[in-house]
Amino acid sequence: MNEGYVEIFCGNGQGKTSMALGKSIRACSRGNSVVIIQFLKGRETEELNYLNNMNLDIKLFRFEKSDRSFEELDEQEQAEQRENIINGLNFARKLLTTCECDQLVLDEILGVLDHGIVQPEDLIQLIVKGREEGMHMILTGRSMYQELQPYVDLVTRVETEGSK
Repeated sequence: MNEGYVEIFCGNGQGKTSMALGKSIRACSRGNSVVIIQFLKGRETEELNYLNNMNLDIKLFRFEKSDRSFEELDEQEQAEQRENIINGLNFARKLLTTCECDQLVLDEILGVLDHGIVQPEDLIQLIVKGREEGMHMILTGRSMYQELQPYVDLVTRVETEGSK
């Protein structure tokens, strides 16, 4: 079995999700199945609505119930969202255990770390399991955590410079 491959798209610039979707479409064109789990996206679904019109082996999952961003929620709503996010991570663990896809995208998972919902060690466990199963994993979000670096093959930083 091949060892898995792990990529991170991070930074303050836009396009990280679009890059992950592009890689997902390419994987499908090569006969691979893709699962995308989105976290902390609120109403942002433009790219994904388009995917529904294409005949691709891409399955999308969102476990959060609110259309508002995590920061806009009150304390009780944030607690509910945390539970939903943990359910999403548990689903990712199940996918890694059952090898139900060739590529797993954890979109905005680094934001889950930013909010302290999970710790880097939790994500490292997912990455290690994915590698063991030969899965291609793509993680996105703003912040790159140095604890993840030893477990990642490629980090692409998407930065926005000052406006002109």
